[in-house]
Amino acid sequence: MRISKEKAAENRTALIRAASKLFRERGIDGVGVAEISKEAGLTHGALYAHFKSKEELALEALSYGLEQNNARMYASTVGGMPDLAGFLDHYLSLESRDDYGNRCPIAASASEIGRQDKALSARFAEGYLVMARAFERQIAENGAGSDALARGMLVVTAMIGSVTVARGVAKANPVLSEQVLKAARRVLDELMLGTEDGAGAPPPPPAAGQHRRAGDNSNH
Repeated sequence: MRISKEKAAENRTALIRAASKLFRERGIDGVGVAEISKEAGLTHGALYAHFKSKEELALEALSYGLEQNNARMYASTVGGMPDLAGFLDHYLSLESRDDYGNRCPIAASASEIGRQDKALSARFAEGYLVMARAFERQIAENGAGSDALARGMLVVTAMIGSVTVARGVAKANPVLSEQVLKAARRVLDELMLGTEDGAGAPPPPPAAGQHRRAGDNSNH
């Protein structure tokens, strides 16, 4: 029985959403195509009518999760820029920690993407850089230190790592889990504003007989 183009598109979207949720909850290797089809309310055969392989579906599922994450990051703005302080509050909350299936796919898959194929690795890298560039722009606007991109990458990496650790210890030590998130939130504010110890301080003068290389100055 043939189905309309509209229904086919609906089925494809349902499969991507189901896969994205299940992959974030249980990992790409921890979910089979039959389970994804069931979650989407479709048959096993329907999945292969839209995707050549589980890997192709995983790529679309990761892309969908990254789009969700970016939409949250740009959901509200302050002075024409995304409200990254609000985004951090939400990202490092207990609610987000406990909601594997609907939150950041980078935090959910960071430990397993390295074992997947190159296409998934490339999409993961793209998603990471989108976040890092957003923080780079805010850090540059704040005037927090000289290398805004490096700081932006450090902020995003710390966000991902903090959520991963908080999830890892939550069942055995929920107090520690909450402490990890709160500590990360505080320190990331300092990093973004350049208020951590020594931030923005000029480098020490060169020793006697030494000369600073051309282009070196207190702002680099």
